[in-house]
Amino acid sequence: MPQGAVPGVTKRIGFLSFGHWSDAPGSKARTASDVLLQSIDLAVAAEELGADGAYFRVHHYANQLASPFPLLAAAGAKTSRIELGTGVIDMRYENPLYMAEDAGAADLIAGGRLQLGVSRGSPEQVVDGYRYFGYAAPEGQTMADVARSNTEVFLKVIDGARFAEPNPRPMFPNAHPGPLGIQPQSPGLRDRIWWGAASDATAVWAAEQGMNLMSSTLKTDETGEPFHVQQRKQIEAFREAWTRAGHDREPRVSVSRSIFALVNDHDFAYFGGGRREDSDQFGVIDDYRAVFGRSYAAEPDELIDELREDEAIAAADTLLLTIPNQLGVDYNAHVLEAILTHVAPELGWRASR
Repeated sequence: MPQGAVPGVTKRIGFLSFGHWSDAPGSKARTASDVLLQSIDLAVAAEELGADGAYFRVHHYANQLASPFPLLAAAGAKTSRIELGTGVIDMRYENPLYMAEDAGAADLIAGGRLQLGVSRGSPEQVVDGYRYFGYAAPEGQTMADVARSNTEVFLKVIDGARFAEPNPRPMFPNAHPGPLGIQPQSPGLRDRIWWGAASDATAVWAAEQGMNLMSSTLKTDETGEPFHVQQRKQIEAFREAWTRAGHDREPRVSVSRSIFALVNDHDFAYFGGGRREDSDQFGVIDDYRAVFGRSYAAEPDELIDELREDEAIAAADTLLLTIPNQLGVDYNAHVLEAILTHVAPELGWRASR
């Protein structure tokens, strides 16, 4: 059994939506308004089904979700239990102080349920899109350096750092003497920040910073081994670095997968025939060689057997199911329910319902 894999241990299971909209035939999300409102409705439905998380991708310049905090706050106001997160916020585009204000407010509205994935970001729709947001790398640095620096500032200010010199004649009395920090503060948010790591080295860096690990459906190809093996080794490197760093809490680790249990005619029509990505793919993305994980789509018994062999899922405590959001709230609620009902209990991830 792979190191870190524990059979029969309950996993948190949530969905990850890319938030696409288009007027393509069959799309139930044709506008940005559709996607935003349906995302809230799906978070509510997922909570009612007993799922643990509603997570949303962040992409700029595309017909996809881009500004997460209004959505997270709205979903937080409509739900009471489910985790609400991102996967991931591109820190090349963020003012970390303004982001800290938004994040603190949204987390307070949600009652402390935000789980924010941040990272350097994914391949862009435009060339150097962060430039139009007013950001550039200082001489001798890259935008990856900027993303890490912004993240370090963000972590400090949500952890209560006081750094701003107070006005001796302020409009309103200051709450305390000395430097001031960002408000509002939301207790515990610092422990609910995740780093989306593509490589083993960035996973180690995330552990050193005290962030949880979010590993997606692709990573840097570092050994030529199957995706799930490389991802499992990345998780092990993260946990080893966390132990070395001496943090006083247990970290969390999530992996993302496209998984569909074929239990009705609609499932077979959408995912049961034609070409399926049922093996890993290797390619070049953003000038580095990457390995892309396979998708899973099969009847429950076969699906369970296949998922038993996925070493990274076994090693993670949280599984995020990527969903086809343009197929609508009802169908995606069915996708989640099928996994929670027919698959998760048989793998020991959940008790039978």
